[in-house]
Amino acid sequence: MRSTTDRIRHAVSFELIGLALITPLGAWAFGLPMVEVGVVGVASATVATIWNYLYNLGFDQAMQRFTGGTQKSLAHRIAHAVLFEAGLVAVLMPLIAWYLGIGLLQAFLMDVSFSIFYLVYAFVFNWLYDRLFPLPEWLPAPEAGEANR
Repeated sequence: MRSTTDRIRHAVSFELIGLALITPLGAWAFGLPMVEVGVVGVASATVATIWNYLYNLGFDQAMQRFTGGTQKSLAHRIAHAVLFEAGLVAVLMPLIAWYLGIGLLQAFLMDVSFSIFYLVYAFVFNWLYDRLFPLPEWLPAPEAGEANR
Protein backbone atom coordinates (compact mmCIF):
# COMPACT_ATOMS: atom_id res chain seq x y z
CA MET A 1 0.00 0.00 0.00
CA ARG A 2 1.05 3.60 -0.47
CA SER A 3 2.66 5.59 2.33
CA THR A 4 1.08 8.67 3.90
CA THR A 5 3.68 10.88 2.16
CA ASP A 6 2.88 9.32 -1.20
CA ARG A 7 -0.86 9.74 -0.63
CA ILE A 8 -0.37 13.42 0.22
CA ARG A 9 1.78 13.95 -2.91
CA HIS A 10 -0.94 12.21 -4.94
CA ALA A 11 -3.81 14.26 -3.51
CA VAL A 12 -2.08 17.64 -3.72
CA SER A 13 -0.73 17.14 -7.24
CA PHE A 14 -4.13 15.88 -8.41
CA GLU A 15 -5.89 18.99 -7.11
CA LEU A 16 -3.32 21.55 -8.28
CA ILE A 17 -3.23 20.21 -11.83
CA GLY A 18 -7.03 19.88 -11.83
CA LEU A 19 -7.47 23.51 -10.72
CA ALA A 20 -5.10 24.76 -13.39
CA LEU A 21 -7.25 23.01 -16.00
CA ILE A 22 -10.80 23.50 -14.69
CA THR A 23 -10.73 27.20 -13.74
CA PRO A 24 -10.33 28.63 -17.25
CA LEU A 25 -12.45 25.85 -18.80
CA GLY A 26 -15.28 26.39 -16.28
CA ALA A 27 -15.23 30.16 -16.71
CA TRP A 28 -15.45 29.76 -20.47
CA ALA A 29 -18.12 27.01 -20.41
CA PHE A 30 -20.46 28.72 -17.92
CA GLY A 31 -19.80 32.34 -18.84
CA LEU A 32 -18.74 33.18 -15.30
CA PRO A 33 -15.84 35.33 -14.16
CA MET A 34 -12.68 33.31 -13.65
CA VAL A 35 -12.49 34.61 -10.06
CA GLU A 36 -15.91 33.10 -9.22
CA VAL A 37 -15.01 29.77 -10.82
CA GLY A 38 -11.63 29.95 -9.09
CA VAL A 39 -13.22 30.40 -5.64
CA VAL A 40 -15.59 27.49 -6.30
CA GLY A 41 -12.62 25.54 -7.61
CA VAL A 42 -10.41 26.22 -4.58
CA ALA A 43 -13.22 25.41 -2.12
CA SER A 44 -14.07 22.28 -4.10
CA ALA A 45 -10.41 21.30 -4.29
CA THR A 46 -10.04 21.68 -0.52
CA VAL A 47 -13.01 19.40 0.12
CA ALA A 48 -11.87 17.07 -2.67
CA THR A 49 -8.31 16.85 -1.33
CA ILE A 50 -9.57 15.64 2.04
CA TRP A 51 -12.02 13.29 0.31
CA ASN A 52 -9.25 12.10 -2.05
CA TYR A 53 -6.99 11.06 0.81
CA LEU A 54 -9.72 9.32 2.80
CA TYR A 55 -11.37 7.73 -0.24
CA ASN A 56 -8.13 6.33 -1.69
CA LEU A 57 -7.08 4.97 1.69
CA GLY A 58 -10.45 3.25 2.11
CA PHE A 59 -10.52 1.99 -1.48
CA ASP A 60 -7.02 0.51 -1.15
CA GLN A 61 -7.91 -1.13 2.17
CA ALA A 62 -11.04 -2.62 0.59
CA MET A 63 -9.04 -3.88 -2.40
CA GLN A 64 -6.39 -5.34 -0.08
CA ARG A 65 -9.07 -7.12 1.91
CA PHE A 66 -11.13 -8.43 -1.01
CA THR A 67 -8.46 -9.07 -3.66
CA GLY A 68 -5.26 -9.45 -1.63
CA GLY A 69 -3.53 -6.52 -3.37
CA THR A 70 -3.92 -2.95 -4.54
CA GLN A 71 -3.14 -3.21 -8.25
CA LYS A 72 -6.21 -2.02 -10.14
CA SER A 73 -7.72 -3.58 -13.24
CA LEU A 74 -9.61 -1.48 -15.78
CA ALA A 75 -12.89 -2.29 -14.01
CA HIS A 76 -11.39 -1.28 -10.65
CA ARG A 77 -10.18 2.02 -12.11
CA ILE A 78 -13.60 2.80 -13.59
CA ALA A 79 -15.37 2.00 -10.30
CA HIS A 80 -12.73 3.99 -8.39
CA ALA A 81 -13.28 7.12 -10.50
CA VAL A 82 -17.10 6.91 -10.61
CA LEU A 83 -17.51 6.36 -6.86
CA PHE A 84 -15.06 9.15 -6.05
CA GLU A 85 -17.00 11.67 -8.15
CA ALA A 86 -20.42 10.56 -6.88
CA GLY A 87 -19.32 11.26 -3.31
CA LEU A 88 -18.13 14.73 -4.28
CA VAL A 89 -21.36 15.66 -6.08
CA ALA A 90 -23.35 14.93 -2.93
CA VAL A 91 -21.20 17.29 -0.86
CA LEU A 92 -20.34 20.05 -3.33
CA MET A 93 -23.69 20.72 -5.04
CA PRO A 94 -25.25 22.63 -2.11
CA LEU A 95 -22.03 24.60 -1.58
CA ILE A 96 -21.90 25.67 -5.25
CA ALA A 97 -25.57 26.72 -5.19
CA TRP A 98 -25.07 28.77 -2.03
CA TYR A 99 -21.87 30.55 -3.11
CA LEU A 100 -23.00 31.40 -6.64
CA GLY A 101 -26.58 32.20 -5.57
CA ILE A 102 -28.04 29.76 -8.08
CA GLY A 103 -30.68 27.07 -7.84
CA LEU A 104 -29.90 23.49 -6.93
CA LEU A 105 -30.69 22.28 -10.46
CA GLN A 106 -28.23 24.73 -12.01
CA ALA A 107 -25.66 23.85 -9.34
CA PHE A 108 -26.27 20.17 -10.03
CA LEU A 109 -25.70 20.66 -13.76
CA MET A 110 -22.53 22.64 -13.09
CA ASP A 111 -21.32 20.06 -10.58
CA VAL A 112 -22.09 17.18 -12.95
CA SER A 113 -20.19 18.98 -15.73
CA PHE A 114 -17.20 19.39 -13.44
CA SER A 115 -17.61 15.77 -12.36
CA ILE A 116 -17.54 14.52 -15.94
CA PHE A 117 -14.34 16.47 -16.50
CA TYR A 118 -12.85 15.14 -13.26
CA LEU A 119 -14.04 11.61 -13.99
CA VAL A 120 -11.92 11.49 -17.13
CA TYR A 121 -9.13 13.48 -15.47
CA ALA A 122 -9.08 11.15 -12.42
CA PHE A 123 -8.84 8.07 -14.62
CA VAL A 124 -5.95 9.49 -16.66
CA PHE A 125 -4.18 11.09 -13.67
CA ASN A 126 -4.30 7.93 -11.54
CA TRP A 127 -3.13 5.74 -14.39
CA LEU A 128 -0.19 8.06 -15.07
CA TYR A 129 0.57 8.42 -11.35
CA ASP A 130 0.72 4.64 -10.95
CA ARG A 131 3.09 4.48 -13.94
CA LEU A 132 5.34 7.24 -12.55
CA PHE A 133 5.26 6.01 -8.94
CA PRO A 134 4.66 2.23 -9.03
CA LEU A 135 4.62 0.27 -5.82
CA PRO A 136 7.41 -2.30 -5.45
CA GLU A 137 4.96 -5.22 -5.53
CA TRP A 138 3.79 -4.11 -9.00
CA LEU A 139 7.25 -4.26 -10.56
CA PRO A 140 8.33 -7.46 -12.31
CA ALA A 141 10.83 -9.54 -10.38
CA PRO A 142 14.35 -9.43 -11.84
CA GLU A 143 15.38 -12.54 -13.72
CA ALA A 144 17.81 -14.87 -11.93
CA GLY A 145 20.93 -13.66 -13.77
CA GLU A 146 20.02 -9.94 -13.50
CA ALA A 147 20.05 -9.84 -9.69
CA ASN A 148 23.85 -10.33 -9.63
CA ARG A 149 24.71 -7.53 -12.07
